Amino acid sequence: MRLLVIDTATQALSVALLEDGVPVARFHEIVGRGHAEALLPAIAALPDGGRADAIAVNVGPGSFTGVRIGIAAARALALAWGLPLRGYSAPSLIAAQAAQIHAGNEPIAVTITGGHGELFWQCFTPDGLKATTPIASTAIASLATELEIATLYGTGAEALVTARGHGAAANLYPDAADYGLIAALPALPATPIYGRGADAQTMAERAAS
Repeated sequence: MRLLVIDTATQALSVALLEDGVPVARFHEIVGRGHAEALLPAIAALPDGGRADAIAVNVGPGSFTGVRIGIAAARALALAWGLPLRGYSAPSLIAAQAAQIHAGNEPIAVTITGGHGELFWQCFTPDGLKATTPIASTAIASLATELEIATLYGTGAEALVTARGHGAAANLYPDAADYGLIAALPALPATPIYGRGADAQTMAERAAS
């Protein structure tokens, strides 16, 4: 089975074609905020224009805009090609990647850059396959005193280690080519996981605050 994987939830633009879980073509680049312009050309450059038997997409949390761009593209292609669509979370893929280099029995802590001075974070078993905490969004200063796990993984790891003044950071971005590491996990709906409340408020909410 051929699977197209789309991942734009972080600063990385990552797409891959997997054959029975093994990557046969990939594109992975740190583009910052350039996902909208670069995503479709990256997919089109894959063999057969990215055509596959199913599509998987990172549903977040991460960049609000990046998550929405990836899901919108995945939904459009799934509809146009008549393919099944499945979602996966950013922390789950990073945790599985981290497990490949993680040593010891300490839990794997994944941190992802959020907005407003906060980090998304989630902890996993040492093999990276089972979450032990829910996805949360916490101010860096607060998380620096709450999260005591020594080694941190993900796009927010360096910021948190700096705030704590100790520990080690592995700056990992989700890589679509590594989706095979979590392919056996239950699929998520292809709807965004924002990980925090919306910044926008209705007029009634603003009046009450």
